[in-house]
Amino acid sequence: MGTYAVTGSASGMGLQAAERLRELGHTVVGVDVTSGDVVADLSTPQGRRAAADGVLAACGGVLDGAVLAAGLGPGSGADRNRLIAEVNFLGVVELLDALRPALAAADRAKVVVIASNSTTTVPVVPRRTIRALLARDTDKAVRSLRLLGRNGSAIMYAASKIAVSRWLRINAVTAAWAGAGIRLNALAPGAILTPLLEAQLADPREGRAVRSFPVPIGGYGDAGHLADWICFMLSDSADFLCGSVVFVDGGSDAFFRPRDWPKSVPVRRLPQYLWRFARGVRHG
Repeated sequence: MGTYAVTGSASGMGLQAAERLRELGHTVVGVDVTSGDVVADLSTPQGRRAAADGVLAACGGVLDGAVLAAGLGPGSGADRNRLIAEVNFLGVVELLDALRPALAAADRAKVVVIASNSTTTVPVVPRRTIRALLARDTDKAVRSLRLLGRNGSAIMYAASKIAVSRWLRINAVTAAWAGAGIRLNALAPGAILTPLLEAQLADPREGRAVRSFPVPIGGYGDAGHLADWICFMLSDSADFLCGSVVFVDGGSDAFFRPRDWPKSVPVRRLPQYLWRFARGVRHG
């Protein structure tokens, strides 16, 4: 049995994942802004440090895995874009940076980051916003969307999930992560019936958009089913899973982007591909 940290453990997919892990006999260190083993606000640097310190103290310096499920969706408020950027991106990458030594101290540790199918289904997300997030400059990311008004929060949400997915794929294969025996992967849900989705459905404007969004198999996903996916991705069966983004979205991604991938390496990327091929994996 292992010890796992779960952020967003008080509701939604985080709650379901924490409960399922405990049912399997694991120890869970729950992190949430409202209640949990570690109460911390991931929207502030101090809160992220407190979350990391609390988890490290509870796990004794050895962590078998982590589920980064805390997140904020689109919404109103002058500060909403900043909060989304801080929680959805920095609340993942800064916490994982701090937890990496404890993950490396375990045997074949695994991390599941909750991404979103908004990474591929929200159009025209500005590259400058994604670049700013990857540079950990949330102020610049917020400024990049200042002309979008209320619509900016939906774009910031998608940008935060794109950025965190790219950060994961960039880092998953490096010496610091794969080389240390840590598997980094992401789960990209679609419309899952969680408190976040329920809040969107209750909003007259957002509710119309959510209800009209194409889901080929129909309906909304179940958070408990997502917890099953999370537990699989933390299990020994996922030892060979590394740097993957797994879509569980009722077919929406395939509906919008059926021919976009898989695709071969384009000619313009061939020099970089051949250089990486020749260089090989270097973990030493």
